[in-house]
Amino acid sequence: MRANKIGFFDSGVGGLTVSEAVRVALPDYDTVYLGDTARAPYGARRHDQLVEFTWQGCLWLFEKGCELIIIACNSASAGALREIQQKRLPDYPGKRALGVIRPTVEELSKRGFSNVLVLSTSATQKSQAYPREFAKINPTILVQSHACPRWVALVEAGKAGTQDMRDEVKRELATLSPLEKNSDAILLACTHYPFIKKDIDHAFDQAVPIFDQGDLVAASLVDYLRRHPEIASGLSRHGQRAYFVTGSAKEAQKTAQDFLGYMVNFRQAKL
Repeated sequence: MRANKIGFFDSGVGGLTVSEAVRVALPDYDTVYLGDTARAPYGARRHDQLVEFTWQGCLWLFEKGCELIIIACNSASAGALREIQQKRLPDYPGKRALGVIRPTVEELSKRGFSNVLVLSTSATQKSQAYPREFAKINPTILVQSHACPRWVALVEAGKAGTQDMRDEVKRELATLSPLEKNSDAILLACTHYPFIKKDIDHAFDQAVPIFDQGDLVAASLVDYLRRHPEIASGLSRHGQRAYFVTGSAKEAQKTAQDFLGYMVNFRQAKL
């Protein structure tokens, strides 16, 4: 009998911030991680590219025995997930793909904030996915989206923790409008941004809570599996984890180890 695993797909290594939070929350579940580092970043990709690249990642994970896939990339969740769910997945009975946007918005909407600044890629900002989802759940919250187009490429290049990265974060955040600077919460709406969370925090003049998505998505997945025991019962639980990237495994290992503090053994994949 083939093991059914949880798959994670991201444009690069940023999705590790989600998969590792899930590892802590659901340590027994078998997982497979795939980062499309050879074609990262996704933030400036056209809609058709986002759909095709993300679907290629899903198909690859299906072949690895993943029944449930978390699209751990905001650009792909915003620009590709709906089309994949509506037009691609019906031909693959039993396979499911979930994103990171809805669970993030659901959680933040409960916390009493009135002005949320969403830092994201250009693709996520252009999609207006976050303002749209917040409006559905709590329309009283002012949602402002600000794209940070250079951050993902720098993180993927191993620049997190360097002066170049700190300078870029400071430069980008200096362009915020006065209303954006007066936000009472900041959402890192890209799974790469937790790698530079300290730099983002230091660049703000006032103390504002900053939220990344790992713990929020992990909590949502735990609840999803509780509500869908028929899915949870079909997933294998041997604590096995596998990690793949389409680009340099060596570079991915270094970035992951710098952030997580322990070795992640990446292998090569081809899409």
